[in-house]
Amino acid sequence: MIQRICIQLYVGIFLVFLLSSCSPSGNEWEKKNRELIKKYGLSERTIEGLPAETVKPNLEPGQIKNLSSFEPVALHPGVMARILWAKGAMMAILELRPDASIPEEVLGEECFLFVVDGSLVSEVNGTALSMSSRKREPQDGIHSITPKMDFIYLKKGSRMGIQAGAQGAKIYQIFSPQKLDYIRKTNFDNPSSGLKETWPLHAPNIEPNKVYDLYDIPLSELAPGAFTRIISGSNLLLSFIAMPPNSSFDLHIHPEEQILLTLRGSLEAILLEDSKPMKSNDLVLIPGNFVHGVKIGELGADALDIFWPSRSDYLDKSAQSLSRFHEFIPQDAKLELLIDGKKTQPELFFSEGPKWMNGKLYFSNMYFDQDWNGDPQRSSIVEMLPDGSYRNITQGKMQANGLYPYKNNNLIVCDMMGHRVVEMTTSGQVLRVLADQYEGKPIDGPNDIITDTKGGFYFTDPQFTMEAEKFQPGRAVYYVSAQGKITRITEPNEFAMPNGILLSPDGKTLYINNCFDKETWYPVQSNKENYIWAYDVNEDGTISNGRQFAQVLLTEDVLERGGRSSGADGMAIDKEGNIYVATYYGVQIFDNKGKFVGMINLPSFPVSLCFGDQDMKSLYIVSYSKVFKIRTNKEGYVNYL
Repeated sequence: MIQRICIQLYVGIFLVFLLSSCSPSGNEWEKKNRELIKKYGLSERTIEGLPAETVKPNLEPGQIKNLSSFEPVALHPGVMARILWAKGAMMAILELRPDASIPEEVLGEECFLFVVDGSLVSEVNGTALSMSSRKREPQDGIHSITPKMDFIYLKKGSRMGIQAGAQGAKIYQIFSPQKLDYIRKTNFDNPSSGLKETWPLHAPNIEPNKVYDLYDIPLSELAPGAFTRIISGSNLLLSFIAMPPNSSFDLHIHPEEQILLTLRGSLEAILLEDSKPMKSNDLVLIPGNFVHGVKIGELGADALDIFWPSRSDYLDKSAQSLSRFHEFIPQDAKLELLIDGKKTQPELFFSEGPKWMNGKLYFSNMYFDQDWNGDPQRSSIVEMLPDGSYRNITQGKMQANGLYPYKNNNLIVCDMMGHRVVEMTTSGQVLRVLADQYEGKPIDGPNDIITDTKGGFYFTDPQFTMEAEKFQPGRAVYYVSAQGKITRITEPNEFAMPNGILLSPDGKTLYINNCFDKETWYPVQSNKENYIWAYDVNEDGTISNGRQFAQVLLTEDVLERGGRSSGADGMAIDKEGNIYVATYYGVQIFDNKGKFVGMINLPSFPVSLCFGDQDMKSLYIVSYSKVFKIRTNKEGYVNYL
């Protein structure tokens, strides 16, 4: 779907390298640029008080280059760098061999340091700070790793030294102004002097000398579907942006210089009306008030934009997004690890379906091997106290999935491998079977479940079971009335994989998410893609008026293969109707209109979640063998019959 971005809102989404008026082709492009500004009715702006240019950039305006075209230079023993710079900013990509070091120095520039790969210790003003990076790992039955990229912001005058770890490290260093000793290491004309001072126009939006994980930085929506993490110092602003497939950004200008570096995917950069393809590790310099736009390829694109000086409109957008996020998650809220089930007993494997009832948390402990083969004899259902102590209430009898509070302080349980839904006491006794057949054939694998106020319940069946032959004709969602009548309320395989399910607090809207879609390895495709869908609930429990409610963000590996699998699994809802969904990306939060609010980052893929505690304002999040907790400003909703 093509996204059109208005010129006033979009003053430049992509990084491009800053341009020098000394460029041989300067007069030529400037003349054409003026013509295009007039042709498209764009408003040119200038920034007063910027320092005069004293260092000639090694980038030409509007010319695409690949990082590999920059000759690596030796900075120190075991440290090689590719270095590029513009009028006010410099980027250096450093490769450090194992245990290589960069001697401590006093920085004459403000600096951002990102650990892209490996690990290191950064000695900052006499304090040793450990920093590392990790890649996203594909989910399997026993583990899931989400990415991490540590970074630090240092003000001019800071002391810094670097010691690479045993596996070495790859780092990005981004400076303003240019680091002259780095330039002298290259074959470029050596400058005699650089910018004497920095001209801070804005206060940084992060603290100096503090290690951050890039993935903990809140996302800001710059345009429909385009989300970015904005980091700003005094003079530099960095925008790590993810753009959806087949989106586009109209021709526009902004007064800040920009370096655009494509990190993943592909795009067509429109530079003075000329369309130029860009792929991973391609970059371009866009001078201030340079007419440009972009068209994104079928797999989407991720990019790093470096702006000099910092952009006030981006900072305003970031502040608005952060303020909205803190309406849901307090500013001082910290993700707390309650249980690491590989270090405690009984052992936890793949935790699922958490629900809060009578001051305790109940969840399923499903056993899987790496290839997703289950084993009910090694599975259990767990009861946890608020302090994190826990015990099995039943084990070796079923491989349960979703749970929900039911009548008489019992639990309604999806016995996934047993092809049934049952009522169970909190001591583990199965009282009765509530559903096990539809039209005379067994149901396949009930996954998630929700009750209504009439005494009925809904459950999803994505047929995620071990049998090669399924009983029912496809993946579907069912409703069981208070009288026990079961109705299939979606067509078989209408959803590629229906998973999480919710009812609005007023009971009028049913929400269903889609876990997998558009994957070559998955047997079912659908038009549900990476959305949470909303339906009106009819008097008899059936549904109608299906519509897209919220678009769930996708991870870069899914986009890269052209898939639409969000990994959307368990969901929770608060009393205002806002929705919290566990996904590959993290816990994504949407308001009651379906608008993205923000995300909670975890070290591993969150599987499911629920509200709990006496005030029902804590989110309990299960992730494989771990249980996490984070406080919120919202009160969760649970339908206690």
